[in-house]
Amino acid sequence: MRILKNRWFSKWAKKEGLTDSALKNALIEMEQGLIDADLGGHVYKKRAPVEGQGKSGGLRTILAFKVDDKAFFLYGFSKNARENIDSKELKALKRLAKELFAYSDEQLKKAIKAGSLVEVK
Repeated sequence: MRILKNRWFSKWAKKEGLTDSALKNALIEMEQGLIDADLGGHVYKKRAPVEGQGKSGGLRTILAFKVDDKAFFLYGFSKNARENIDSKELKALKRLAKELFAYSDEQLKKAIKAGSLVEVK
């Protein structure tokens, strides 16, 4: 599975202390069926822990995910910053997910090279 994050998410995660390891663990849980919220259109909400804290006090991530394919971390927020995303944001995230899943390997390579996407190793 290929794991990517957009530039905004990458900067936000670094600022919040959300590691690539925590993102990988969140995806392992999702592959096992442990999904916090299916928002439709292959967009999901998943809690991710900050090191030294549990999930309940951790962060919420919004990602586009297809099992055995790709995962794109798109947006994140802390539980105390906001409760959830609104319907306009969800609609935009679903459109973005559809666009990202349509990218060819060459388009992904270009987006990574340009810095708009960061691949999680």
